[in-house]
Amino acid sequence: MRTRVARLYAAHDLRVEEQDLAPPGPGEVLLRMAAGGICGSDLHYYQDGGFGPVRVREPIICGHEAAGRVVETGAGVDLAPGTLVAVNPSQPCGVCEYCRRDMPIHCLDMHFMGSAMRLPHEQGMFRDLFVVPARQVHPLPEGVTEAEAACAEPLAVCLHAVARARDLLGDLAGLRVLISGAGPIGLLVLAAARHAGVSDITVTDLTDAALERARAMGAAVTINVATDPDALTPLQKDKGQVDLIFDCSAAGPALRAAFACIRPRGTILQVGVTGDMTFPLNALVGKEITWRGSQRFHAEFAEAVDLIGDRRIDLRPIITHSLPLARAREAFELAGDRSLACKVQLTFGTEDTP
Repeated sequence: MRTRVARLYAAHDLRVEEQDLAPPGPGEVLLRMAAGGICGSDLHYYQDGGFGPVRVREPIICGHEAAGRVVETGAGVDLAPGTLVAVNPSQPCGVCEYCRRDMPIHCLDMHFMGSAMRLPHEQGMFRDLFVVPARQVHPLPEGVTEAEAACAEPLAVCLHAVARARDLLGDLAGLRVLISGAGPIGLLVLAAARHAGVSDITVTDLTDAALERARAMGAAVTINVATDPDALTPLQKDKGQVDLIFDCSAAGPALRAAFACIRPRGTILQVGVTGDMTFPLNALVGKEITWRGSQRFHAEFAEAVDLIGDRRIDLRPIITHSLPLARAREAFELAGDRSLACKVQLTFGTEDTP
């Protein structure tokens, strides 16, 4: 078999090419990919050749949030052809120190699709056809769109972030929450927090379009900090008024504002990532703030699939654009324009598949 792939060679050098594909072996399933979302890390690879110490050092097929339909199965796999599945890109080893300590997110031999952390790089899912271990696919019910199914991975990231907050704070329902950044991750954190019972949620961003989507996803208050930075002043009164902040922007000004708005002994969940940056250490110490990181997911992937499957979380407002694989470069450029796009997805058609 032959399949098309979207392979990145260096910053802004993304090519749609063909490669051979072996049939599925025992325990594997052949998928015709349906939709794949362009994530922030994909954008960093495309725009900058990487992020922080993670660099693209050899050609890599991008894409770690995707869904497809079953074409063929290997021995021992019971999945009907045509079944829509979300693909979990995370493959912890299960035997290292952190896997044994029930922290598979921190696996010492992690394989994560579409990631340049390892060398050779882990190849991703932006391709027409893909063979994957059956244990990594999660079926979805009829009525769920392919675009929604492809959002299981970013939703799992956000469910994990909310779970990290609940580990510290317990019931979040009565808390005053602020979310910095209304990109796809910020909006899905909003959805996950509302699912956890939070109603008092303020969302900040630099664009009105992003904040309009936040209101559609259930934000109580939205603030454009580019046009109205003084709107945060009331939240900074008396050492801070906010109980819990999810920083999904990883922007210096947003983080400084978070430290000003958080109340003494409040909690900041760091979801967004960037390179080295400065932060107000005096505020961290003086207000006894808990600043906690959150990355990826494990059990939350199955939870995300369930929530999408019955639309207890409706992801459709974040999906703004879908472009075919042949227009992959255009899709990446569009995904980098926050004034136009939120979640941009590639689609993988059958009409021109080799």
